[in-house]
Amino acid sequence: MTDRAPWQIGRSAAALGLVAVVGATLLAAVQLATADRIAAQERRVMQERLGQVLPAAEYDNDLLADTLVIRDEAHFPRGQDVLAYRARRAGDPVAVILDFRAVDGYSGDIRLLAGIREDGSLTGVRVVAHRETPGLGDAIEAEKSDWILGFEDRSLGRPARSGWAVKKDGGDFDQLTGASITPRAVIRAIRDALLYFDAHRDEIFLVAASEESE
Repeated sequence: MTDRAPWQIGRSAAALGLVAVVGATLLAAVQLATADRIAAQERRVMQERLGQVLPAAEYDNDLLADTLVIRDEAHFPRGQDVLAYRARRAGDPVAVILDFRAVDGYSGDIRLLAGIREDGSLTGVRVVAHRETPGLGDAIEAEKSDWILGFEDRSLGRPARSGWAVKKDGGDFDQLTGASITPRAVIRAIRDALLYFDAHRDEIFLVAASEESE
């Protein structure tokens, strides 16, 4: 078999290069065309999640535009970037929704949304993501049981700090049948979020939107 002439090799390389350029251009065009749609969908999903924790009728600002990134290893361990969505009415603080993780679940981290009113009471809590055991630990989902609804209107004083535990440990909260590690992790994380809010209440609402707080 004879070797290919240099001009043939060059033509093949040029053709491959052209295909690569065309492919990259088409991919970029598709991404550009769908970026706005994807962003709008993500915004809608997040608004729905926030609405499960705090009704939209209670505030008049754009939660997704009034945010704060929190880093506090004492209350949110393992280097979490906690996103705080701040709710206001006529400029006055109404509540904050914290997006954070319980880091000691049975099968890994449990992502939570917790709404805290300006007076320190919980508007509600929802589980956003987890890997807990189906049929046991997944009862923390509102779609699976009403366990997570039991945090509504709770605060650091309701119950007292010693009550922030499952009943098996002398606390006020029910444990899940066949699963105790999961509810312990969730309860501890929510209590720590309330402790953070209690210590940084004014700072949370005063820091400019999109800034970081340590």
